[in-house]
Amino acid sequence: MANVKPPKYVRQVLVTLQGRGYPAYLVGGCVRDMLLGMRPQDWDICTGALPEQIMEVFPDSRPTGLRHGTVTVLVDSHAVEVTTFRTEGAYADHRHPDMVQFVGDLTADLSRRDFTMNAIALSADGLLADPFGGAEDIRRQLIRCVGNPEERFEEDALRMFRALRFSARLGFTVDLFTMEGIRAKAPLAACLAAERVREEVEKLLLTRSPETMFTLIELGLLSSYLRPGLPDPALLRRLSRLPRKAQPRWAGFCRILLLAGCIDSVEGFLSSLRLDNATIRLAADSCAILASPLPQRDLDRKRWLRQYGVETVRCALSCYDAFTGGHESRELRRILKSGECFSLRHLAVSGDDLTALGLRGRAVGEMLDFLLEYVMEYPDNNRRELLLALCAGTEE
Repeated sequence: MANVKPPKYVRQVLVTLQGRGYPAYLVGGCVRDMLLGMRPQDWDICTGALPEQIMEVFPDSRPTGLRHGTVTVLVDSHAVEVTTFRTEGAYADHRHPDMVQFVGDLTADLSRRDFTMNAIALSADGLLADPFGGAEDIRRQLIRCVGNPEERFEEDALRMFRALRFSARLGFTVDLFTMEGIRAKAPLAACLAAERVREEVEKLLLTRSPETMFTLIELGLLSSYLRPGLPDPALLRRLSRLPRKAQPRWAGFCRILLLAGCIDSVEGFLSSLRLDNATIRLAADSCAILASPLPQRDLDRKRWLRQYGVETVRCALSCYDAFTGGHESRELRRILKSGECFSLRHLAVSGDDLTALGLRGRAVGEMLDFLLEYVMEYPDNNRRELLLALCAGTEE
């Protein structure tokens, strides 16, 4: 496990439960990441203790998910989720089990999990419980469902997105039968809440392999949100050149979808996925910039900065550079570094100055716009005395 070990507070929970006679194991993603030599972000424990028994052992714990057997144990200001071994009933909504039954069998608990690499348990003394060959699949870099893939996706349709997201994140191959199961059950994605779909899509976009989005779309997992068609996989691959931040990745993705005819409107697409208004606006404006002729003059670049703002223009030009190998972001950095004026905030005169000259109402705004356009073209002339003189001369 490349010397990756659980922290002391996690071991304390495991050992305390075992000391009280309850089997306890690390389980799921933390075990997978340890086997990969990665430091887990979360530590989850499964146990044979019932929720009320867990709370008896740890009096400061919180019942954060009793219906599903989950208790959050607090140790030295750290939180560890501890869940009772369980099996699950039918999934009428293809997302949540209709009922949960607590059991005393670790293998039964592991059998309900999504992929073999997530169905491995690790005891405090370092022994693996791996009834479905997850460790070998990790070694082979393979994503494979526990049991019948179609049954797993019938239970929880979000698992189809997770399979492709794990593939993109870890560089693993999705098992052939698992992939066939995704293709067969892809229509179930329409049952999922838009917020959950958005979360999975965003996580995939932020990986080093955003081109996996092509497979997700080709399989039909986004058919509820897209028109028929397929984006350019080469452009999707170039999304990896963008910063690993949500807004530029969404903006670049939307530009690719527009080019492929998969969406008519950035606002409509992102709103349907319940993205926040700031990201929708930035992505829509970035795509509008990318659909325009590229500025050849600094004046035109500054006009973009004035109209859209620094962050939006920076995002759009980063996308342009990622897709074309251009250097427009460098040109933008040069303008910003120069300190040249492109907004009223940096203009050497204000509305109060113009009011003192006798201007009123709309005339103030019109004069400020005139002065800003003048200064953007002649940046060295952004001086208060000169601009006031220009105003006086213009009024005469």
